[in-house]
Amino acid sequence: MPSSADVAFAQRIAVSADAAAIAALTLEAYAKWVPVAGRRPLPMDVDYDAAVLAHRFDLIEAGGELAALIETTPDDDQLLIVNVAVKPAFQGRGLGVRLMRHAEALAAQARLKGMRLYTNKLFAANVALYEALGYRLDGEEAFPGGVVRVNMSKPLNGGGS
Repeated sequence: MPSSADVAFAQRIAVSADAAAIAALTLEAYAKWVPVAGRRPLPMDVDYDAAVLAHRFDLIEAGGELAALIETTPDDDQLLIVNVAVKPAFQGRGLGVRLMRHAEALAAQARLKGMRLYTNKLFAANVALYEALGYRLDGEEAFPGGVVRVNMSKPLNGGGS
């Protein structure tokens, strides 16, 4: 794998034809969490043909290969980050953080008040990353099967009316 200095990253909005590549990247990116959670994380079982029509997906490609994605949708006066996934071969290069910041810029442009996301409590590395990016813990929700969802948010300066 070339170093990130040797790879040109291009960013674009997904179209319907990207659904299969989005599904494949998500399966690959979330596979490491299956042993941690003892089950498949929810993004692994989404109908991405439908999701691409319902939500915005911003993609980062490297040499024509899908490297990372972020799925967002407006939720009242906030932008909900539904999914962030980076192909394992491209992890550790800041692509997830780049996409998180991009989503925040989109929310600010839309004059939304903030960002919202949720993740599995067992995904401690993700929780720590989101906290480092300024997200705060809003609470936890228990679901059947022992899943505890961590709800997080981040206010945006200048958002809203």
